Amino acid sequence: MTTQFHSEDFDRNPALSQTAWALQELQLYGTRAFQDEVDLRPMPEPERLIDAVSDIFDALAATLGDTRMEPDLEELLWGQVNLFHRAAARTERLLDDNEVAQHRLQREQDGSEVKSTELERLTAEGTSLVERRHCLEAFRDRSAEAFELHTGSTWRPRSGSMVNHKHLTAALIDSRDFLSAKRRSETEVMLPQGTKIALTGGTEFNDHRLGSRLIDRQSQNKTVAARATAERKVFAHRS
Repeated sequence: MTTQFHSEDFDRNPALSQTAWALQELQLYGTRAFQDEVDLRPMPEPERLIDAVSDIFDALAATLGDTRMEPDLEELLWGQVNLFHRAAARTERLLDDNEVAQHRLQREQDGSEVKSTELERLTAEGTSLVERRHCLEAFRDRSAEAFELHTGSTWRPRSGSMVNHKHLTAALIDSRDFLSAKRRSETEVMLPQGTKIALTGGTEFNDHRLGSRLIDRQSQNKTVAARATAERKVFAHRS
């Protein structure tokens, strides 16, 4: 007597259906997006972020403190902050690449669904990269605070600057634009407005008729400023 188990037709490892395969992947690895899909997983909670950074620095300080490895502690703690700093810079470069790709697809838009869908995917990817950059910068800033707490010195990168893009609020941007415009108006107050015409010649060049003809030809109801380049001599100004 034979049973189904001993039958040659019995498959000991039956192929998984698509549904069973998907459920098995979710059980083993959790939900995750493919490269051409939007990642819908949430960002880390701020409280957990702070606790994680504190645990990292407290563990290193407690392990290496009062040992012969203590002279290396500050350098190791600096490296932990630099780890997040470099990750934020790497994400910034990915964001720049995403911006270039979006500009390229904007020019290539032809009304087709393929181009439109690709642009939507890049836009969502850019939004995700911005959130990732903010998270890594928060990790870095919190780590810098922990570094200062344990070492008594301020953390500074070896090169580059330490910028937190999340703190660039609309009010801050407006304030910077105002100060930039104010500085520009103060430095350009003595500069004539309009199209600039330059006449070059020797130090004795003083052909005012030629200058007048050029100004009359170029003005055409526009404000024109002409300036000679013969050392300190200003040839003419005309509005």
